[in-house]
Amino acid sequence: MAMNLEKICIDAGLKLTLPRKAVLKVLEDSKDHPSVEEIYKRATNLDSSISMATVYRTVAMLHEMDILIRHDFNESFSRYELNDDHHDHLIDIDSGEIVEFHSDELEALKEKIAQDMGFDLVDHRLELYAKKRK
Repeated sequence: MAMNLEKICIDAGLKLTLPRKAVLKVLEDSKDHPSVEEIYKRATNLDSSISMATVYRTVAMLHEMDILIRHDFNESFSRYELNDDHHDHLIDIDSGEIVEFHSDELEALKEKIAQDMGFDLVDHRLELYAKKRK
């Protein structure tokens, strides 16, 4: 599902400056899980006047609005992705590659575990850390 971040921000009453539009474009176009520094580097290609502070503020605001999900994949920095579809992550601990996946079987098991323990599952995140077989 594609998100129109500009429309979401306008509907929320946010001012869309050119630097902020550059950050939104970078996030919409990202096929990976960029850090704030990576978002900044990509955004400067669209608007050379953008500041790191603008990127940090925009990312923080979008995270607060639940538009972005922040991930801390056992790294010294956070990575971000749009909150547009549910999936889990498998992280290759040797290469750092992040693989997105969805498993109906796993989703059902998570629901069953919560129910068996007397809970209704409302949200979850799953990160698997693995090494490629040789």
